[in-house]
Amino acid sequence: MTAVGDVRERLSEIRPPGLNRDIVAAGLVREVDLRDAVVTVRFMPGPLPPPIVDGVVADIRRAVGALPGVDRVEVEVLRGPAEAEMVALPGIGDILAVSSTKGGVGKSTVAINLAAALTQLGQRTGILDADVYGPSLPTMLGLSGRPQVVEQTKVIPLEKYGLRVMSMGFFLDDTSPVIWRGPLVTGLLRQFLKDVQWGELDVLVIDLPPGTGDAQLTVVQQVPLSGGVVVTTPQDVSVIDVERGIAMFNQVNTPVLGIVENMSAYVCPHCGTRDELFGSGGGARLEREFGVPLLGQIPIVTAIRESGDAGQPLVIAQPDHPASRIYRSIAEQVLDRMGAARAPAPRIVG
Repeated sequence: MTAVGDVRERLSEIRPPGLNRDIVAAGLVREVDLRDAVVTVRFMPGPLPPPIVDGVVADIRRAVGALPGVDRVEVEVLRGPAEAEMVALPGIGDILAVSSTKGGVGKSTVAINLAAALTQLGQRTGILDADVYGPSLPTMLGLSGRPQVVEQTKVIPLEKYGLRVMSMGFFLDDTSPVIWRGPLVTGLLRQFLKDVQWGELDVLVIDLPPGTGDAQLTVVQQVPLSGGVVVTTPQDVSVIDVERGIAMFNQVNTPVLGIVENMSAYVCPHCGTRDELFGSGGGARLEREFGVPLLGQIPIVTAIRESGDAGQPLVIAQPDHPASRIYRSIAEQVLDRMGAARAPAPRIVG
């Protein structure tokens, strides 16, 4: 006789196109009920598009209906409040979130160099600085001034190095403290998402604020993300925090494209000696434990800090620098993985 565990096992064989986990592992199956040969599956699809949802529902009916002793399968599709507020961003191909669950790991430096590397690979790229409390992209890109507002509500992003850029930093004085409460911050992020006129982009990179609070959830719940990249450093405390970041993306059914280990080692500019100041192996451990690939290891080099302070990402200032080549390698892997997620995948049913 079929049990609830048998139903869940069969459901774990179903992986929707574009999702790197099965529907049970991704948390899309909220409840399974078995009574009098009738199985009820409560399924929350999150941001999956309607055609894929319809296909998954059909797969659930076929897979569970084939189990012995099951006469009928009912699938209840649940909708959360955040899904009704999903923001459409027409003209944008892929949306990539760059995150870290703690500050000070160099996430924004990775995000801006990754975005610049994408332009060097021929991608029309924009970057949104979603860190309302500590916007840093204007400084790192040497940008000043205020974006133009057209049609009363639409904001035109500034441009530099082939990037279209939007940041709260454009609307603040250098000494203005940001002390807003959470609801005001999430409201501002929604406005940025809806009212910026990005135009045609191949990739929009979103530099998330550190952590997994309201501001981060506003973005990952309300934008159809193609994937996320998690930035960490090698020491154990950062690795433990990253597990929460991976869980955040999994909760909203967003594939984690990979991990970037920043500040992996100090490389002496004079003798080339490599010192692992923050330990080693954190990114590789996450790769083993979570099956999330390590996209690259960025060393501590003075040139990265100097280029950021000068308002010019390293991949622009010194495109042949070894670290610049690592950034471009990460960008190539991200493009490949986003492309693979878009490709139709066969549905696996029992």
